[in-house]
Amino acid sequence: MPWVKEDMCTGCGTCEEECPAGAIALTDGIASIDDDKCIRCAVCHEACPEDAVRHDGERVPMEVNANLAWVERMMDHEYYANDSQKKKELLGRLQKFFNKERKVVDLTIERIVQLQNSL
Repeated sequence: MPWVKEDMCTGCGTCEEECPAGAIALTDGIASIDDDKCIRCAVCHEACPEDAVRHDGERVPMEVNANLAWVERMMDHEYYANDSQKKKELLGRLQKFFNKERKVVDLTIERIVQLQNSL
């Protein structure tokens, strides 16, 4: 999903005015995008004079880091604290969790390609 890099946003409101889905709002002079309303038309990317509306691919490193922080917080829980075997089991379960997420993404992309090919 598109997102707004807050330190680049000047609060001009151009993206809000141009958004055909009404998914962008200014709060305290900074634009934000409602993911549930966003229709991924890319109009906001073109409209923003400051390039503050960013592409979701740029967030991959941040999302990976957030996932790893989540894993580390779980490993730090008192249940796992001094038990390397429990930590290994946890990591195995988390690998299954992320593999399931990957499968969901892969199957979703496959279906999107089918839709695209049917047009």
